[in-house]
Amino acid sequence: VPNTGKKSGKLKTGYKRDYVNLGCDVDFEGPIIHAAAVLGYEGWLAGYQMAFDTGKSKLTQNNFALGYKTGDFQLHTNVNDGTEFGGSIYQKVNDELETAVTLAWTAGSNNTRFGIAAKYKLDKDASLSAKVNNASLIGVGYTQSLRPGIKVTLSALIDGKNFNAGGHKVGMGFELEA
Repeated sequence: VPNTGKKSGKLKTGYKRDYVNLGCDVDFEGPIIHAAAVLGYEGWLAGYQMAFDTGKSKLTQNNFALGYKTGDFQLHTNVNDGTEFGGSIYQKVNDELETAVTLAWTAGSNNTRFGIAAKYKLDKDASLSAKVNNASLIGVGYTQSLRPGIKVTLSALIDGKNFNAGGHKVGMGFELEA
């Protein structure tokens, strides 16, 4: 292994209880301090995330999120650095079908993003998922549980705007759970 002379280190700490989750990471390479806090109560969640560059004495990340969850329905909104706004809705329609919609936009530009997704359980061990966004990216996936704690996923991402040009992606993943 070549000696690059580059040294790095990271210190992480966290605190978690029923209604609060706090975290702080110090990256000595920057040095940058990352901090996050999430508070929850009766289905409501509020979170804040920040990154502070101590070398420049500058806040480099400033994100806020608010969400609500009840039974089979979830709503999430976020503001990133005061310029990017987003939201999503998730609903478990029934035991076999889950759906979601996401919308995001950036202030001062025409950069709007929209996506819709669904997951369908074929049986207790297999599911199909699909998603499409306003950039005409189409994702499909198949997940199979081989045995308890072991899943395999096959997936593809197709560029609908350039279907004949290629550049599509395929993937395979293994999930091991102890």
